[in-house]
Amino acid sequence: MADHLEASVTLPSDPASVSAARAYVVTTLAEWGLPPDTEVADTIRLIVSELTTNAVQHTLGQSPTFTVDLALDCDEHLRIGVTDSHPRFPKRLPAAVQQDNGRGMVIIRWLTAECGGKLRVRPTREGGKTVSIELPWAVPVPAAPEP
Repeated sequence: MADHLEASVTLPSDPASVSAARAYVVTTLAEWGLPPDTEVADTIRLIVSELTTNAVQHTLGQSPTFTVDLALDCDEHLRIGVTDSHPRFPKRLPAAVQQDNGRGMVIIRWLTAECGGKLRVRPTREGGKTVSIELPWAVPVPAAPEP
């Protein structure tokens, strides 16, 4: 495999784009060697769902699109970032807050840590932000067929 692979898609900030982003990521990762029916793929699918849902719901109409970027470096590190043009960074809610939503970043942080990865939030030059995760790339090796 190549030392560095990249893929990117820009979608409208619309709820229907969440499933489109999820499908794009799963398809791209399958092309890069990660079978879509693995636990890792399921975890990544959930993380992408949360990241893109946040980009749609919390930009308050100030980001007409969001971009999902994927990068795989040397078959070792997978980075997935979601960039929108809204300047407000995600807020971490106190654990005692009782509400129906607002737990996306907690879920993302927990799932990323469980996979041995890290979460970052960075401003963009254009005034928006990128919320990204970096995970170790661990493509399952298929079991050898039994004789």
